[in-house]
Amino acid sequence: MSSTDTQPSPASPKWHALSIEQVASELGTDARSGLSASEASQRLERDGPNTITVKDSSPWWVRFLLQFHAPLIYILLAATVVTLFLGEYVDSAVIFAVVLVNAVIGYVQETRAANAIDALAKSMTIEANVRRDGRRSRVDAADLVIGDVVLLEAGDKVPADLRLQRLQDLHTDESSLTGESEPIPKNASTLDEDTVLAERLNMAYAGSLIARGGGEGIVIATADKTEVGRISEMIAGADAIATPLTRKIAQFSKVLLIFILALAALAFLVGMLHDRTPTEMFMASVALAVSAIPEGLPPAVTVMLAVGVSRMAQRKAIIRNLPAVEALGSTTVICSDKTGTLTQNQMTVEAAWIPGSESNQFYTFGGVGYEPAGRIAGPDDQEADPSRDVTLVELLRAGALCNDATIEEPTEEESRWTIQGDPTEGALVVAAAKLANAFQGGDHASAFEQVDPETVNSRWERMSALPFDSEHQYMATLHRQPEGDGGMLYVKGSVERITTMCRSAVGTDGSDVDFDSDAVHEAASELASRGLRVLAFARRATADTPDSNTELSHDMFNGDAEGGFVFLGLQGMLDPPREEAKVAVAQCLAAGVRVKMITGDHALTATTIAGMIGITRDGLLQDGSEGETPPPVTGAEMEKISDDDLPEIAARTDVFARMTPEQKLRLVRALQSRGEIVAMTGDGVNDAPALRQADIGIAMGIAGTEAAKDAADIILADDNFASIESAVEEGRAVYANLTKFIVWTLPTNGGQALVILFSMFIGAVLPILPVQALYINMVSAILLGMPLIFEAKDPDIMDRPPRDPARPLLTFETIMRTALVAILLCAGATAMFHWELDRGESEAAARTAAVSVIIFGQIMYLFSARALLNPAWSVPIWSNPWLWAGIASMLAVQATLVYVEPIANVFHFAALDPIALGLIGAIGVVVFMVVETEKAIRRRYFPPEDPDAP
Repeated sequence: MSSTDTQPSPASPKWHALSIEQVASELGTDARSGLSASEASQRLERDGPNTITVKDSSPWWVRFLLQFHAPLIYILLAATVVTLFLGEYVDSAVIFAVVLVNAVIGYVQETRAANAIDALAKSMTIEANVRRDGRRSRVDAADLVIGDVVLLEAGDKVPADLRLQRLQDLHTDESSLTGESEPIPKNASTLDEDTVLAERLNMAYAGSLIARGGGEGIVIATADKTEVGRISEMIAGADAIATPLTRKIAQFSKVLLIFILALAALAFLVGMLHDRTPTEMFMASVALAVSAIPEGLPPAVTVMLAVGVSRMAQRKAIIRNLPAVEALGSTTVICSDKTGTLTQNQMTVEAAWIPGSESNQFYTFGGVGYEPAGRIAGPDDQEADPSRDVTLVELLRAGALCNDATIEEPTEEESRWTIQGDPTEGALVVAAAKLANAFQGGDHASAFEQVDPETVNSRWERMSALPFDSEHQYMATLHRQPEGDGGMLYVKGSVERITTMCRSAVGTDGSDVDFDSDAVHEAASELASRGLRVLAFARRATADTPDSNTELSHDMFNGDAEGGFVFLGLQGMLDPPREEAKVAVAQCLAAGVRVKMITGDHALTATTIAGMIGITRDGLLQDGSEGETPPPVTGAEMEKISDDDLPEIAARTDVFARMTPEQKLRLVRALQSRGEIVAMTGDGVNDAPALRQADIGIAMGIAGTEAAKDAADIILADDNFASIESAVEEGRAVYANLTKFIVWTLPTNGGQALVILFSMFIGAVLPILPVQALYINMVSAILLGMPLIFEAKDPDIMDRPPRDPARPLLTFETIMRTALVAILLCAGATAMFHWELDRGESEAAARTAAVSVIIFGQIMYLFSARALLNPAWSVPIWSNPWLWAGIASMLAVQATLVYVEPIANVFHFAALDPIALGLIGAIGVVVFMVVETEKAIRRRYFPPEDPDAP
């Protein structure tokens, strides 16, 4: 058969729904001997290497130059040219440096998608064992072709998408692809066509890991056709979302650009009507433009966000993208993964059940994570007692013996208890250790030895074992009795399988009682309803003493009455929620930020955890109003929801289970279509497209893949949802302080522009020169405005609802406040300028007085700006030492420029007498008093709905 004949059709079949024979026939391969070397070579030539394609992009220098393509940048570049034309080389260099820094930041942001795809490509640069021409050989994974038979062993990374065959206890870790928190037991059985990705047990996908066992698989997709390849396509195609701040700054910049150009043109024409020369009016127009341009805004925004980055880093949130700091403060919805973020990612036995002749008993287990400490209580909340709970001892001992995991004490490298092995088995060992520690000391030494994992494993020597496999649904171990002859078989597995093996059960006193299968299933249902994963345990004594040559086989577990087992009980386990996550979720809901769980786990488990954490509450909606708790939506159900209906369903649903990468991406887009600001958490390759699409992508620093980290804006150093809540709080504080800065700085520019414009309209000499306007804008923004960055968070900042994403940067209230203060500064500076001229002072002295009015007015208004609506004295006056340092520095700089003659000459300043200084101080006090009066009137008669409004 030629290579052309074997090429799959463009509409490839659903491989999981085909038998191995059908797959081999479709792909033109032999399921046992594989392809021939020549056929593999032809297919490689035809289909290309098994590597993810990195999309072509514009040259780096083009992408870098495009960073200058923005209205605000045009304004700053104009300011650079103007100041250079004026001979102010230092100021020109400073402004251009700001432009350059902003361009570099933008360029770095734009390369995130490329980095994410590179990380995906690196995940496939491995080697693979294949069978070609009937012989086993090892090849570079890039040389794999469709139809190859790949051999899999524990520890291997799956090199391509495979249809599995001939398996031996094969378990794959697909958490990075599907979000499934547990290793997946695989089988080769044919599945239904509509089986979702996470439940295709006869498939193995590129990038996943072989956690246990081995097997073979036929390659059905390589390179960009794999699931990982499709994800890379989605990352490249996901929209690069601007943050609320960058969108609002862009809108503000466009308006400001048009306003400044129109104002300068109008002033030029008016001046010409006053018979001023074109050169003179050109310089006046330049002065007007320079005074109106907020040169200090971009560096202030950058520094303010950088300070936010530092604060968030202290709270375990590492920022990769500066605007992400502010975007978190705007968040209206947080879509969070479950495992490790909302939960501890440490499987824990939560409950156990033992049968009895008179009563069936449930036990509850306390403690956190893998630390073997915690209270164990039985019926009526009685503490576990070895004289009473003999069956519980045997049940937990069975879990410790029929087990391949161990627990590790904290070390210098790892500060908490950890496990080596499967998380489920680790939970069983920890449960036994908890009971042993409860019995340690006193009169319970013998009970301690019967259940302590280390002791029982040394005493009950294991002679043989059958690992768990999905076909038989149990694991078995054979041990030599520590005393006397004979052996003991322990089995653990699914309730359905273990109950078929049992003919009797252990009573509460340790004696055999009749086996009640219905009671067992009822107890298992009770545990499952709590979202617990349930395992059943049984034992059977053997007359012969086993030795190292004894081998177990599945034929020994036929489940008939003659060779039946004694049922020991059930253990139910769960990855428990983080305690701090409960508090954080409650704080988010109180702040009006909705929390949605999006996980690859089962719906029942997800719903249980959501209820335990507080994401869902019986009879209540997330806003606290009464209403029926919305049911979870599974991936299979989402497939049937249209794009038109999805936004509404996404808004009202709190739990999404068994989600695929495409569905996570759809969900984020659906929420964004409603105007939501979406923060998305994730750790796997499957999360990368949604992280890229979200307004703010949050990757896990510990468990996260490199693809997820590269696609994200923020990385959580501790993988903890509580850190997200802390970051939201910091983001809100950053935006609040940024608002204070904008409300403070705009009147300065407006006041200067009005002074110059008024003078041009009346045909008078300019009270402020361009170089003086630039000095005010740059120096005061740094020394007076920057300290607002360090204002303390408002105590009620997390009790407020999220900001309306549609709310503009310049609200009506902001514009009115800006106009009021600008008019006050204009009136004061103009009056002071002409008063100085009228009493015979030079133009230099008059301009010095006008500039001093602007600066001292800024200082007094600074105290009002610390509280946008509340009285200035509501903020502790000494709470921000940076504020006082800035004021002192500003006064020192102004005094130097005015009274040190060589410097004064450069800026066209002259010394002022005490009378002028006193009047300047009085004008500043008037500015303060008028603003505080305006705030009092607004608080009483026009209180705003938004507490962040000025």
